[in-house]
Amino acid sequence: MFNGKNILITGGTGSFGKKYTEILLKNYKPNKIIIFSRDELKQYEMAQQFSDPCMRFFIGDVRDAARLKNAMYGVHFVIHAAALKHVPIAEYNPMECIKTNINGAGNVIDAALECGVQKVIALSTDKAANPINLYGATKLASDKLFVSANNIKGARRTQFSVVRYGNVVGSRGSVVPFFKKLISEGVQELPITELDMTRFWITLEQGVSFVLKNFERMQGGEIFIPKIPSMKMVDLAKAMAPNLGIKVIGIRPGEKMHEVMVPKDDSHLTLEFHDHYVIQPSIVFTQHNDFTCNALGEKGDAVKYGFEYSSESNKEWLDAKGLMEMINA
Repeated sequence: MFNGKNILITGGTGSFGKKYTEILLKNYKPNKIIIFSRDELKQYEMAQQFSDPCMRFFIGDVRDAARLKNAMYGVHFVIHAAALKHVPIAEYNPMECIKTNINGAGNVIDAALECGVQKVIALSTDKAANPINLYGATKLASDKLFVSANNIKGARRTQFSVVRYGNVVGSRGSVVPFFKKLISEGVQELPITELDMTRFWITLEQGVSFVLKNFERMQGGEIFIPKIPSMKMVDLAKAMAPNLGIKVIGIRPGEKMHEVMVPKDDSHLTLEFHDHYVIQPSIVFTQHNDFTCNALGEKGDAVKYGFEYSSESNKEWLDAKGLMEMINA
């Protein structure tokens, strides 16, 4: 579905944008891939890595509505990956996080509607479910904006959906490269916030493949959530450095013990498919969609009332071998 099409990725110089570009170029023949981001150095470096004639690089910030519209004319598909994502930094700089993650989301929606984009998928996070930190709260607001955009589009063709998943193994700023750095420096202990802390884990390639598939599945208004494994943070540290000690340093500002991707309060809206969940919109759209059967014909069933998809009570868990396979991948 991407052959001959124009695709724009906000925050496209990040880990996700690079991997998404790599897979698009490997498997499809797009007309244009537009990388929209604000860092000229990262764009320059990415341009050296991807020299395909279809590549376009736009300097711009999602806070700038006019620039977004300029970049989005003629675009068929948008992946909104731009965000301020670091939990403690967001706690110390709340308005900056709000401007990018909420106001920026609104600008992406407005630009997509004005430019006649066909489909938009916004990337979310497990921290948007029952948020306790500012980053999660801004991403919950962003999710709500993208879902409700399907109700304000009128006769326009644009569809908006959200993909929510957990920690990406090896992404910039995540714990795996941080631990690798500490190990290479010869530390004797790895810092762990709490011994019982758990997280969901997914590889970058799995995340990209999931987003690609959901462009085919989406009808507009869904929050797509993959079924992925959990792991205790202490087990992650032991798997990466079995001979090193562990130092408990306490929970950082805005941090949770466990992450949730489907809250209990959304169980009445949640459908289970063979490899993912879908949270249906809480509002009724003017054009009703039957989300129990997606655009690919896959069937989903309602979960039990009170169901919760949590990293603590997950049925699938990573062991040391599985983690190292994910890291090496």
